[in-house]
Amino acid sequence: MPDTAELEARLAALQAEVGPLATLGEKDLEAAEVRLLGRKQGALTEILKQLPGLPPEGKRAIGAEANRVKQALEAAVAARREALVAEARAAEARAQDRTMPGRDRWTGAVHPTTAVMEEIVGIFNGLGFARATGPEVETEWFNFRALNFPADHPAMDMHDTLYLDLPERRRGDDRRANRSSGVGDHERRGVPDRRVRPEGRYLMRTHTSPVQVRVLLHNPPPVRVVIPGWVYRKDTFDASHAPVFAQIEGLAVDEGISFVDLKATLAHFARAFFGSKTAVRFRPSFFPFTEPSAEMDVSCGVCGGSGCPACKGSGWMEILGAGMVHPHVLANCGVDPERYTGFAFGMGPQRIAMNRHGIHDIRLFYEGDMRFLGQFAGGVTP
Repeated sequence: MPDTAELEARLAALQAEVGPLATLGEKDLEAAEVRLLGRKQGALTEILKQLPGLPPEGKRAIGAEANRVKQALEAAVAARREALVAEARAAEARAQDRTMPGRDRWTGAVHPTTAVMEEIVGIFNGLGFARATGPEVETEWFNFRALNFPADHPAMDMHDTLYLDLPERRRGDDRRANRSSGVGDHERRGVPDRRVRPEGRYLMRTHTSPVQVRVLLHNPPPVRVVIPGWVYRKDTFDASHAPVFAQIEGLAVDEGISFVDLKATLAHFARAFFGSKTAVRFRPSFFPFTEPSAEMDVSCGVCGGSGCPACKGSGWMEILGAGMVHPHVLANCGVDPERYTGFAFGMGPQRIAMNRHGIHDIRLFYEGDMRFLGQFAGGVTP
Protein backbone atom coordinates (compact mmCIF):
# COMPACT_ATOMS: atom_id res chain seq x y z
CA MET A 1 0.00 0.00 0.00
CA PRO A 2 1.39 3.46 -0.90
CA ASP A 3 2.61 5.63 1.95
CA THR A 4 0.31 8.65 2.34
CA ALA A 5 2.99 10.72 4.06
CA GLU A 6 5.44 10.05 1.22
CA LEU A 7 2.89 11.14 -1.40
CA GLU A 8 2.16 14.32 0.54
CA ALA A 9 5.89 15.09 0.62
CA ARG A 10 6.21 14.54 -3.11
CA LEU A 11 3.26 16.86 -3.73
CA ALA A 12 4.85 19.51 -1.54
CA ALA A 13 8.04 19.21 -3.60
CA LEU A 14 6.03 19.72 -6.80
CA GLN A 15 4.36 22.76 -5.29
CA ALA A 16 7.80 24.21 -4.68
CA GLU A 17 8.51 23.93 -8.42
CA VAL A 18 5.82 26.52 -9.24
CA GLY A 19 7.91 29.56 -8.41
CA PRO A 20 11.07 28.73 -10.41
CA LEU A 21 8.98 28.19 -13.56
CA ALA A 22 8.66 31.96 -13.90
CA THR A 23 12.40 32.30 -14.65
CA LEU A 24 12.86 29.55 -17.24
CA GLY A 25 13.61 30.04 -20.92
CA GLU A 26 11.53 28.52 -23.70
CA LYS A 27 13.42 25.22 -24.01
CA ASP A 28 13.79 24.77 -20.23
CA LEU A 29 10.10 25.51 -19.79
CA GLU A 30 9.13 22.78 -22.25
CA ALA A 31 11.43 20.30 -20.50
CA ALA A 32 10.01 21.20 -17.08
CA GLU A 33 6.45 20.82 -18.35
CA VAL A 34 7.19 17.32 -19.60
CA ARG A 35 9.03 16.40 -16.37
CA LEU A 36 6.29 17.67 -14.06
CA LEU A 37 3.05 17.23 -16.05
CA GLY A 38 3.90 14.67 -18.73
CA ARG A 39 1.03 12.24 -19.34
CA LYS A 40 3.23 9.15 -19.38
CA GLN A 41 6.12 9.69 -16.96
CA GLY A 42 5.48 13.11 -15.39
CA ALA A 43 6.04 13.44 -11.61
CA LEU A 44 2.40 14.33 -11.00
CA THR A 45 1.22 11.45 -13.18
CA GLU A 46 3.30 9.00 -11.06
CA ILE A 47 1.57 10.28 -7.92
CA LEU A 48 -1.89 9.94 -9.46
CA LYS A 49 -1.12 6.34 -10.36
CA GLN A 50 -0.80 5.57 -6.62
CA LEU A 51 -4.30 6.78 -5.73
CA PRO A 52 -6.16 3.48 -6.34
CA GLY A 53 -4.07 1.77 -3.61
CA LEU A 54 -4.89 4.32 -0.87
CA PRO A 55 -7.68 4.01 1.69
CA PRO A 56 -10.77 6.13 1.00
CA GLU A 57 -9.75 8.96 3.38
CA GLY A 58 -6.22 9.18 1.95
CA LYS A 59 -7.49 8.90 -1.61
CA ARG A 60 -9.72 11.96 -1.14
CA ALA A 61 -7.02 14.02 0.56
CA ILE A 62 -4.19 13.16 -1.85
CA GLY A 63 -6.47 13.50 -4.90
CA ALA A 64 -7.65 16.97 -3.88
CA GLU A 65 -4.09 18.14 -3.20
CA ALA A 66 -2.85 16.64 -6.49
CA ASN A 67 -5.52 18.55 -8.46
CA ARG A 68 -4.59 21.80 -6.70
CA VAL A 69 -0.87 21.31 -7.47
CA LYS A 70 -1.68 20.40 -11.08
CA GLN A 71 -3.72 23.59 -11.59
CA ALA A 72 -0.93 25.68 -10.05
CA LEU A 73 1.72 24.12 -12.30
CA GLU A 74 -0.40 24.51 -15.45
CA ALA A 75 -1.18 28.14 -14.62
CA ALA A 76 2.52 28.86 -14.00
CA VAL A 77 3.55 27.26 -17.31
CA ALA A 78 0.88 29.19 -19.26
CA ALA A 79 1.84 32.48 -17.61
CA ARG A 80 5.53 31.97 -18.37
CA ARG A 81 4.77 31.08 -21.98
CA GLU A 82 2.77 34.29 -22.44
CA ALA A 83 5.58 36.25 -20.83
CA LEU A 84 8.11 34.74 -23.23
CA VAL A 85 5.97 35.73 -26.25
CA ALA A 86 5.68 39.29 -24.94
CA GLU A 87 9.44 39.46 -24.34
CA ALA A 88 10.13 38.25 -27.91
CA ARG A 89 7.83 40.89 -29.37
CA ALA A 90 9.43 43.59 -27.28
CA ALA A 91 12.90 42.50 -28.41
CA GLU A 92 11.77 42.53 -32.04
CA ALA A 93 10.37 46.03 -31.64
CA ARG A 94 13.62 47.25 -30.09
CA ALA A 95 15.55 45.75 -33.02
CA GLN A 96 13.51 47.68 -35.63
CA ASP A 97 14.96 50.82 -37.11
CA ARG A 98 12.06 53.23 -36.86
CA THR A 99 13.94 55.80 -38.92
CA MET A 100 13.57 53.58 -42.01
CA PRO A 101 10.79 54.61 -44.44
CA GLY A 102 7.72 52.42 -44.42
CA ARG A 103 7.15 49.85 -47.15
CA ASP A 104 4.51 50.63 -49.76
CA ARG A 105 1.82 48.05 -50.34
CA TRP A 106 0.79 47.29 -53.88
CA THR A 107 -2.94 47.34 -54.35
CA GLY A 108 -4.47 45.08 -57.00
CA ALA A 109 -6.90 46.62 -59.45
CA VAL A 110 -8.69 46.02 -62.73
CA HIS A 111 -6.44 46.29 -65.78
CA PRO A 112 -7.14 49.51 -67.75
CA THR A 113 -8.17 47.52 -70.83
CA THR A 114 -10.65 45.47 -68.81
CA ALA A 115 -11.99 48.60 -67.12
CA VAL A 116 -12.63 50.30 -70.46
CA MET A 117 -14.27 47.15 -71.87
CA GLU A 118 -16.61 46.83 -68.90
CA GLU A 119 -17.52 50.52 -69.09
CA ILE A 120 -18.33 50.26 -72.80
CA VAL A 121 -20.37 47.08 -72.33
CA GLY A 122 -22.21 48.74 -69.43
CA ILE A 123 -23.25 51.67 -71.64
CA PHE A 124 -24.71 49.35 -74.26
CA ASN A 125 -26.34 47.18 -71.59
CA GLY A 126 -28.23 50.33 -70.63
CA LEU A 127 -29.49 50.56 -74.21
CA GLY A 128 -30.85 47.00 -74.12
CA PHE A 129 -27.87 45.17 -75.61
CA ALA A 130 -27.13 41.79 -74.01
CA ARG A 131 -23.58 40.49 -73.64
CA ALA A 132 -22.63 37.64 -75.99
CA THR A 133 -19.45 35.57 -76.29
CA GLY A 134 -18.11 32.89 -78.60
CA PRO A 135 -15.13 30.58 -79.23
CA GLU A 136 -11.73 32.04 -80.08
CA VAL A 137 -10.94 29.07 -82.37
CA GLU A 138 -13.15 29.41 -85.44
CA THR A 139 -13.47 28.10 -88.98
CA GLU A 140 -13.16 30.01 -92.24
CA TRP A 141 -16.92 29.90 -92.72
CA PHE A 142 -17.75 31.67 -89.47
CA ASN A 143 -14.79 34.03 -89.59
CA PHE A 144 -14.96 35.04 -93.27
CA ARG A 145 -17.43 33.43 -95.63
CA ALA A 146 -20.61 33.92 -93.61
CA LEU A 147 -19.58 37.57 -93.24
CA ASN A 148 -19.48 38.10 -97.02
CA PHE A 149 -15.69 38.10 -97.39
CA PRO A 150 -14.76 37.19 -100.98
CA ALA A 151 -12.50 34.19 -101.39
CA ASP A 152 -9.58 36.38 -102.50
CA HIS A 153 -9.90 38.96 -99.71
CA PRO A 154 -6.47 39.99 -98.34
CA ALA A 155 -7.58 39.30 -94.76
CA MET A 156 -7.79 35.60 -95.59
CA ASP A 157 -4.11 35.51 -96.50
CA MET A 158 -1.70 33.59 -94.26
CA HIS A 159 0.11 36.84 -93.51
CA ASP A 160 -2.90 38.15 -91.57
CA THR A 161 -4.58 35.02 -90.19
CA LEU A 162 -3.23 32.41 -87.78
CA TYR A 163 -4.39 29.07 -89.17
CA LEU A 164 -4.28 25.90 -87.08
CA ASP A 165 -2.91 22.56 -88.20
CA LEU A 166 -6.23 20.72 -87.82
CA PRO A 167 -8.47 18.83 -90.29
CA GLU A 168 -11.02 20.96 -92.12
CA ARG A 169 -14.56 20.97 -90.74
CA ARG A 170 -17.78 20.45 -92.67
CA ARG A 171 -21.08 22.15 -91.86
CA GLY A 172 -22.87 18.81 -91.61
CA ASP A 173 -20.88 17.99 -88.46
CA ASP A 174 -22.63 20.76 -86.51
CA ARG A 175 -25.97 19.15 -85.69
CA ARG A 176 -27.01 21.89 -83.28
CA ALA A 177 -26.78 24.56 -85.97
CA ASN A 178 -28.76 22.38 -88.38
CA ARG A 179 -31.46 21.88 -85.77
CA SER A 180 -31.69 25.57 -84.86
CA SER A 181 -32.17 26.80 -88.43
CA GLY A 182 -32.17 23.99 -90.95
CA VAL A 183 -32.45 23.88 -94.72
CA GLY A 184 -36.20 23.55 -94.56
CA ASP A 185 -36.54 26.78 -92.57
CA HIS A 186 -34.59 28.66 -95.24
CA GLU A 187 -36.56 27.19 -98.07
CA ARG A 188 -39.83 28.18 -96.39
CA ARG A 189 -38.52 31.74 -96.01
CA GLY A 190 -37.48 31.87 -99.65
CA VAL A 191 -33.84 32.50 -98.66
CA PRO A 192 -31.13 30.32 -100.25
CA ASP A 193 -29.25 28.15 -97.78
CA ARG A 194 -25.63 29.29 -98.00
CA ARG A 195 -24.52 27.33 -94.95
CA VAL A 196 -24.49 23.87 -96.53
CA ARG A 197 -20.83 23.95 -97.56
CA PRO A 198 -17.47 23.05 -96.01
CA GLU A 199 -16.56 25.27 -93.09
CA GLY A 200 -12.91 25.23 -94.13
CA ARG A 201 -9.78 25.43 -92.04
CA TYR A 202 -9.60 26.15 -88.34
CA LEU A 203 -8.06 29.46 -87.31
CA MET A 204 -7.72 31.88 -84.44
CA ARG A 205 -10.53 34.38 -84.96
CA THR A 206 -9.36 37.68 -86.45
CA HIS A 207 -12.35 39.64 -85.10
CA THR A 208 -15.34 39.06 -82.84
CA SER A 209 -17.77 39.21 -85.78
CA PRO A 210 -18.18 35.39 -85.92
CA VAL A 211 -20.15 35.70 -82.70
CA GLN A 212 -22.69 37.80 -84.61
CA VAL A 213 -23.18 34.86 -86.98
CA ARG A 214 -23.56 32.40 -84.12
CA VAL A 215 -26.08 34.64 -82.35
CA LEU A 216 -28.25 35.00 -85.46
CA LEU A 217 -28.07 31.27 -86.24
CA HIS A 218 -29.48 30.38 -82.84
CA ASN A 219 -31.72 33.38 -82.04
CA PRO A 220 -34.42 34.78 -84.32
CA PRO A 221 -34.73 38.59 -84.47
CA PRO A 222 -35.11 40.94 -82.70
CA VAL A 223 -31.48 40.70 -81.59
CA ARG A 224 -29.36 43.25 -79.72
CA VAL A 225 -25.98 42.08 -78.45
CA VAL A 226 -22.63 43.57 -77.52
CA ILE A 227 -19.65 41.24 -77.94
CA PRO A 228 -16.39 41.78 -76.02
CA GLY A 229 -13.44 39.46 -76.58
CA TRP A 230 -9.87 38.88 -77.74
CA VAL A 231 -8.78 38.42 -81.34
CA TYR A 232 -5.59 37.23 -83.05
CA ARG A 233 -3.69 38.38 -86.12
CA LYS A 234 -0.22 37.99 -87.59
CA ASP A 235 0.69 41.57 -86.78
CA THR A 236 4.10 42.84 -85.77
CA PHE A 237 4.24 43.84 -82.10
CA ASP A 238 5.00 47.56 -82.18
CA ALA A 239 3.80 50.81 -80.65
CA SER A 240 0.41 50.69 -82.41
CA HIS A 241 -0.15 46.98 -83.22
CA ALA A 242 -0.33 43.75 -81.24
CA PRO A 243 -0.87 40.16 -82.42
CA VAL A 244 -3.45 39.67 -79.64
CA PHE A 245 -5.80 42.52 -78.79
CA ALA A 246 -9.23 43.26 -77.40
CA GLN A 247 -12.25 44.08 -79.53
CA ILE A 248 -15.89 44.95 -78.87
CA GLU A 249 -18.62 44.57 -81.45
CA GLY A 250 -22.30 45.27 -81.41
CA LEU A 251 -25.22 43.97 -83.43
CA ALA A 252 -28.86 44.99 -83.68
CA VAL A 253 -31.29 43.24 -86.05
CA ASP A 254 -35.02 43.91 -86.20
CA GLU A 255 -37.73 45.12 -88.52
CA GLY A 256 -37.37 48.73 -89.62
CA ILE A 257 -33.85 49.45 -88.32
CA SER A 258 -32.15 52.19 -90.33
CA PHE A 259 -28.89 54.13 -90.46
CA VAL A 260 -30.55 56.76 -88.29
CA ASP A 261 -30.77 54.22 -85.46
CA LEU A 262 -27.08 53.40 -85.93
CA LYS A 263 -26.02 57.06 -85.72
CA ALA A 264 -28.22 57.78 -82.71
CA THR A 265 -26.95 54.72 -80.83
CA LEU A 266 -23.28 55.43 -81.44
CA ALA A 267 -23.63 59.16 -80.75
CA HIS A 268 -25.21 58.33 -77.40
CA PHE A 269 -22.36 55.95 -76.63
CA ALA A 270 -19.70 58.53 -77.52
CA ARG A 271 -21.21 61.19 -75.27
CA ALA A 272 -21.79 58.74 -72.43
CA PHE A 273 -18.17 57.54 -72.59
CA PHE A 274 -16.19 60.65 -73.57
CA GLY A 275 -18.45 63.38 -72.15
CA SER A 276 -21.67 65.18 -73.01
CA LYS A 277 -19.88 67.84 -75.09
CA THR A 278 -18.18 65.30 -77.38
CA ALA A 279 -18.78 65.91 -81.08
CA VAL A 280 -19.08 62.98 -83.49
CA ARG A 281 -18.81 62.60 -87.24
CA PHE A 282 -19.26 59.74 -89.68
CA ARG A 283 -17.10 59.16 -92.77
CA PRO A 284 -17.86 56.73 -95.61
CA SER A 285 -15.85 53.50 -95.52
CA PHE A 286 -16.01 49.90 -96.70
CA PHE A 287 -16.39 46.59 -94.85
CA PRO A 288 -17.46 43.34 -96.56
CA PHE A 289 -20.14 42.62 -93.97
CA THR A 290 -21.89 46.02 -93.92
CA GLU A 291 -23.43 48.22 -96.62
CA PRO A 292 -23.38 51.18 -96.37
CA SER A 293 -20.32 51.35 -94.10
CA ALA A 294 -18.83 54.20 -92.09
CA GLU A 295 -16.10 55.10 -89.63
CA MET A 296 -16.95 57.23 -86.63
CA ASP A 297 -14.67 59.92 -85.20
CA VAL A 298 -15.00 61.83 -81.95
CA SER A 299 -13.60 65.24 -81.12
CA CYS A 300 -10.13 64.96 -79.59
CA GLY A 301 -10.34 64.86 -75.82
CA VAL A 302 -6.81 66.24 -75.47
CA CYS A 303 -7.18 69.48 -77.39
CA GLY A 304 -10.98 69.77 -77.53
CA GLY A 305 -10.92 69.71 -81.33
CA SER A 306 -8.42 72.51 -81.91
CA GLY A 307 -5.66 70.17 -83.15
CA CYS A 308 -2.72 68.59 -81.33
CA PRO A 309 -0.09 65.85 -81.82
CA ALA A 310 -2.44 63.25 -80.30
CA CYS A 311 -4.99 63.75 -83.11
CA LYS A 312 -2.34 64.66 -85.70
CA GLY A 313 -3.67 68.19 -85.90
CA SER A 314 -7.08 67.16 -87.22
CA GLY A 315 -9.07 67.67 -84.03
CA TRP A 316 -10.69 64.23 -84.51
CA MET A 317 -9.93 60.71 -83.33
CA GLU A 318 -11.24 57.60 -85.07
CA ILE A 319 -12.74 55.13 -82.58
CA LEU A 320 -14.85 52.59 -84.50
CA GLY A 321 -16.19 51.23 -87.77
CA ALA A 322 -19.86 50.54 -88.37
CA GLY A 323 -22.57 50.06 -90.98
CA MET A 324 -25.81 48.40 -91.91
CA VAL A 325 -25.58 44.60 -91.93
CA HIS A 326 -25.14 43.35 -95.48
CA PRO A 327 -28.17 41.41 -96.79
CA HIS A 328 -25.89 38.50 -97.73
CA VAL A 329 -24.79 38.19 -94.09
CA LEU A 330 -28.40 38.09 -92.92
CA ALA A 331 -29.20 35.43 -95.51
CA ASN A 332 -26.16 33.36 -94.53
CA CYS A 333 -27.44 33.38 -90.96
CA GLY A 334 -30.97 32.31 -91.88
CA VAL A 335 -32.53 35.77 -91.49
CA ASP A 336 -34.82 37.09 -94.23
CA PRO A 337 -33.16 40.30 -95.54
CA GLU A 338 -36.45 41.37 -97.11
CA ARG A 339 -38.06 41.55 -93.68
CA TYR A 340 -35.22 42.45 -91.33
CA THR A 341 -32.45 45.00 -91.32
CA GLY A 342 -29.75 45.69 -88.78
CA PHE A 343 -26.58 47.55 -87.94
CA ALA A 344 -23.22 46.44 -86.57
CA PHE A 345 -20.18 48.22 -85.17
CA GLY A 346 -16.74 47.29 -83.90
CA MET A 347 -14.10 49.09 -81.85
CA GLY A 348 -10.76 48.50 -80.14
CA PRO A 349 -11.04 49.28 -76.41
CA GLN A 350 -7.24 49.43 -76.05
CA ARG A 351 -7.01 52.21 -78.61
CA ILE A 352 -9.85 54.00 -76.86
CA ALA A 353 -7.99 53.64 -73.56
CA MET A 354 -4.89 55.05 -75.25
CA ASN A 355 -6.87 58.08 -76.45
CA ARG A 356 -8.48 58.62 -73.06
CA HIS A 357 -5.26 58.41 -71.04
CA GLY A 358 -2.79 59.83 -73.55
CA ILE A 359 -0.85 56.55 -73.93
CA HIS A 360 1.31 56.41 -77.06
CA ASP A 361 2.54 52.78 -76.98
CA ILE A 362 0.09 49.84 -76.92
CA ARG A 363 2.84 47.54 -75.66
CA LEU A 364 2.54 49.10 -72.21
CA PHE A 365 -0.77 47.25 -71.75
CA TYR A 366 1.01 43.89 -72.07
CA GLU A 367 4.19 44.35 -70.01
CA GLY A 368 2.68 44.08 -66.53
CA ASP A 369 4.84 46.95 -65.25
CA MET A 370 3.48 47.94 -61.84
CA ARG A 371 4.74 51.50 -62.30
CA PHE A 372 2.42 51.80 -65.30
CA LEU A 373 -0.56 49.80 -64.01
CA GLY A 374 -0.41 51.49 -60.62
CA GLN A 375 -1.50 54.76 -62.25
CA PHE A 376 -4.90 53.20 -62.93
CA ALA A 377 -5.21 51.21 -59.68
CA GLY A 378 -5.80 54.06 -57.26
CA GLY A 379 -3.30 52.36 -54.98
CA VAL A 380 0.38 52.73 -54.16
CA THR A 381 2.97 52.21 -56.87
CA PRO A 382 6.54 51.05 -56.20
